[in-house]
Amino acid sequence: MKQICITSISLEAKNVIKDNILLQIANASQMIKLEKDPHAAFALIIDGKTLAYALEDDMKQQFLGLAVECASVICCRVSPKQKALVTRLVKEGIGKTTLAIGDGANDVGMIQEADIGVGISGVEGMQAVMASDFSIAQFRFLERLLVVHGHWCYKRIAQMVCYSFYKNIAFGLTLFYFEAFTGFSGQSVYDDWYMLLFNVVLTSLPVISLGVFEQDVSSEVCLQFPALYQQGPRNLFFDWYRILGWMGNGLYSSLIIFFLNIIIFYDQAFRAGGQTADMSVLGTTMFTCIIWALNCQIALTMSHFTWIQHFLIWGSISAWYLFLLVYGMVSPTISGNGYRILVEALAPAPIYWLAALLVTVACNLPYMAHISFQRCFNPMDHHIIQEIKFYKKDVEDQHMWSRERSKARQETKIGFTARVDAKIRQLTGKLQRKHTSSELHSA
Repeated sequence: MKQICITSISLEAKNVIKDNILLQIANASQMIKLEKDPHAAFALIIDGKTLAYALEDDMKQQFLGLAVECASVICCRVSPKQKALVTRLVKEGIGKTTLAIGDGANDVGMIQEADIGVGISGVEGMQAVMASDFSIAQFRFLERLLVVHGHWCYKRIAQMVCYSFYKNIAFGLTLFYFEAFTGFSGQSVYDDWYMLLFNVVLTSLPVISLGVFEQDVSSEVCLQFPALYQQGPRNLFFDWYRILGWMGNGLYSSLIIFFLNIIIFYDQAFRAGGQTADMSVLGTTMFTCIIWALNCQIALTMSHFTWIQHFLIWGSISAWYLFLLVYGMVSPTISGNGYRILVEALAPAPIYWLAALLVTVACNLPYMAHISFQRCFNPMDHHIIQEIKFYKKDVEDQHMWSRERSKARQETKIGFTARVDAKIRQLTGKLQRKHTSSELHSA
């Protein structure tokens, strides 16, 4: 790795020093642009005294441009304030998410200035840990924090937020459709208790399990395939395409839930005596379809299941029927039209169960078709790894597994392997030149 040292001239006027630093920065940038070796890497080294000039308003953009072009930047003998200023310059200058890691009190400013602060608990006290977002015991744990937990956390939050959009759109629009269907009379198709329990009990716990326990791949696979981490910086799961897709899915589900139930129950005999369904039966059936469709959708979204996810998803559906049973036993002065609605009206009617099954399948069929098409014709990285692990191809074909692991590791211009590759290229070049010169002498 080639070194670029930016130093300041002592015992000179301030303007002379700044002009000299600007000249060094310009020469260094020109040297990087004229470098012919595509594998060449540069390290920028600057001391605290020089950095004080480089961080001034009329010079910091040129310094940032040079720093971005280098593979590594080393700022030595700098103050805590300068560490924070460098972090702010990078964060605001290139608009990227910054991470700062430190283990002492002099790193507190830098940790607080960065988007993500990581503190190391060690011999220098707990000041850095107290000011950080995450705390680790040793620096080597940073790899697992980013590659494993960073990847999981991004996927969990992105899927949880997108599903929340879908869930509330699918439920809320059915209320709007009913208002339009009844001439905006103000009458609600659902009982007040149904709407109260929707986001509190009946659909909240599966969303929490998605945001806490979801894992598209195991931690071992995340470490073996670090390229999976790039799904976060590339924002593959929380872009506008993904958000609008989930919102469109919610719109489609709301249309299916409302109009399919209206078509089924509009002039169809519901009771044994030939009577059609009243509004309370229609509203309860629609709400049952919502509970089934939304919980089955989140089950299809999850890649990793434990007994906790199963308990919360299917327990939420069971809780809905349990609520109907208990609510129907309460005095009619409290339950109103919901009095014994499950025991006497809904449960004995086959059309109620068939409607819930039909609507649930119809709501989730487009998502199943989309994910099947994507996995077959345009799979993402984690889809391929999931398929390999599911069919145990990593055990049957170790050579293929090793090849895929090596392809998942991007080339870098720094580190031990990069230095070895550079040394090999240097020796190969010397041997080629020596061989060429010997041929010329012999000729």
